[in-house]
Amino acid sequence: MNTYRMPAEWEPHRATWLAWPKNKITWPGKVLKEVEEIYLQMISALLTGEKVYLLVDSKDTVRNILTRLTLRKIKARNLDFIGVKTVDTWIRDYGPMFVVRCHSEQVRCRSKLLPNVISRSEGPRDLITRLDEISRFARNDSAEIAFVKWRFNAWGGKYGDFARDNRVVDKIISLKSYHRFDPGIVMEGGSVDVNGRGTLLTTEQCLLNSNRNKKLLRAEIEGYLKKYLGVRNIVWLKEGIEGDDTDGHVDDLSRFVNPTTIVTATETDPRDKNHAVLEENLEILKAARSEKGKKFTIVELPMPGRVRRGRGDMAQARLPASYANFYIANKVVLVPVYSHKNDKQALKILRRVFPGRRVIGIECTPLVYGLGSIHCVTQQQPK
Repeated sequence: MNTYRMPAEWEPHRATWLAWPKNKITWPGKVLKEVEEIYLQMISALLTGEKVYLLVDSKDTVRNILTRLTLRKIKARNLDFIGVKTVDTWIRDYGPMFVVRCHSEQVRCRSKLLPNVISRSEGPRDLITRLDEISRFARNDSAEIAFVKWRFNAWGGKYGDFARDNRVVDKIISLKSYHRFDPGIVMEGGSVDVNGRGTLLTTEQCLLNSNRNKKLLRAEIEGYLKKYLGVRNIVWLKEGIEGDDTDGHVDDLSRFVNPTTIVTATETDPRDKNHAVLEENLEILKAARSEKGKKFTIVELPMPGRVRRGRGDMAQARLPASYANFYIANKVVLVPVYSHKNDKQALKILRRVFPGRRVIGIECTPLVYGLGSIHCVTQQQPK
């Protein structure tokens, strides 16, 4: 298994996976419509540089999306619909975690591409008809790309119904063309971040939590990460931000932007509960070493203050809003913003560290109402 590695997010993608939002408990009332608009913005931006595989549960949903994209004058030929029912949209956590075969110690890898699931270029009628015919796929005989299927238990058993999304990967027929690895332990995609060269970021609060893998020790969990993701150096941060129901996912905290540089969220207000937590993580990163034994370049990223639910009984609940929950695509970087004074500063910093990509801020207050943001609802498939 160690002949495979998890590529860094900035490495070339074949596609981005999304699951269309529909859960009215996650996003009650008009919030769901606002989240749908956010998805249309994401899809529009992503299609400029790669395919988008979108999980949908009905032909009516396909028609609705195509109509709305047409009204926006968005060409959807690179958008493939996959007919799979989901409970919710958090495909980062329950979806496939793709790995690529390594061909040298320098982890230079290449891939063999699979045909599309349902090609938008065939026309809307053919596309809708083929929602029932998604079983025709070429064999990926060379196994250049594989995926890891971790167990998903709805973030430590917090939400019973959501745990049903553990079966989503099993329902995606196209994935049967790839080699699949089943470690048999609980883990979510948002709990790790890699530089593609052998170093992984994670948090103790999440991966060592007894509500995930109660009987596993740190060394055993590290063994799984090394075996299935091809890493050899693990940097353990401590805790996550206030309001994060995932028990401290690292994609709200610290992210690689190149093999030697990490952007990390910081809070300047000492009265804010996130201040001490993020300062501790910052100090850990400053002392950390790469897989080559060298220090990382650390870039501090501001926080958007206290973003709260403003409706009903949950009006005072703090949401896990963070600019670090961005997504790196082939041509763009999608950044959640929250109508806060720090939005401009965060975008400026990220534009500086991603000079070759268009950095796009998307207003995500409605999305984070559901306790996650852009990175939480995306999953990259490498070339």
